[in-house]
Parts: sequence; structure tokens; C-alpha cells
Amino acid sequence: MDLKEIQNLIKFVAKSGASEVKLEMDDVKITIKTGSEDSKETTFVQHIPVGNAVTTQPAAPAPAAPAAPATPAAVVESSSDDDNSKYITIKSPIIGTLYRKPSPDKPTFVEVGDSIKEGDVLCIIEAMKLFNEIESEVSGKIVKVLVDDSSPVEFDQPLFLVDPS
Repeated sequence: MDLKEIQNLIKFVAKSGASEVKLEMDDVKITIKTGSEDSKETTFVQHIPVGNAVTTQPAAPAPAAPAAPATPAAVVESSSDDDNSKYITIKSPIIGTLYRKPSPDKPTFVEVGDSIKEGDVLCIIEAMKLFNEIESEVSGKIVKVLVDDSSPVEFDQPLFLVDPS
């Protein structure tokens, strides 16, 4: 099965409204999952050569255990805007879906104006069915939340602006 056929299959599955399709052939295993929450669509393709022990997956680091340890957030000094130059940008250390609450019925971890210290949990990022707590590496005050709850995030994507003073 070539790349063009896989792309056509992904388009077909997305249009069909199916939530998950698994296809196994002699040398290829493909799983396509679509999530349509809030009219956003996500597609994952897993291509596994049966003859090899190597697995090809999207570029996401695989957490080691279901109860993944807290992941420190990447911190970068922001200098893009003159107004924001005094703030520290906290960035995503992994690819996944960001959740601002520990569960749907609980309050958010942090809000704009909250004071945080090193080690405080800022959010959770779900990657490959594992929930990773993202801890702050800086102390300060949350100035701006840059992502919405339940939204996909990329590696190194800015999540929060923090005033360290």
C-alpha cells in the first residue's frame, strides 16, 4: 500500500463519520481514528511493518508508564513583543491534547492572575492515552493563557505567559 492510497483511505474515513477503522494486510497494519468533539477532527495513522520490530508512529515521545510522572514545561524568555518582553513563555514539552482541569467537574489548575511556584501543576497533556501533568519550572503570576481547554498542542507551542516579578 503506497502513501497515496493511505491518504485516500484517511479522506474516505474522515468523510464517512466512522470513529475508528483498522486495516491489516500482509505487511501493513493501519489504524485510523477520528475524533469529532467540538467539530474538530483528528486523524492518527499507524503504519507497522509486520516483518520488522521497528514501529513508525507520529513524532510523539512515548511515555513509559500509564501513571506518567509529571513533565516539566519548557520555559523560554519571550522577546517577540515589546509589551511581553518581561514575561516568561511556558511551552509544551510534548505533543498531545491539553486539558486545563484534572477532570470535567473540577476547577482549572491555573487562571489568569494566579500566583504559581516551581512544581505547581499548570495543566495536563494527554499523549497516547497517557495523562502527563505539566509542572511549572518558574515562580510568578499567570498573565495570559494561550490555549483553550481540550485543544491539541504541538511540541514547543506556547501555553502560558508568566510574570516572574
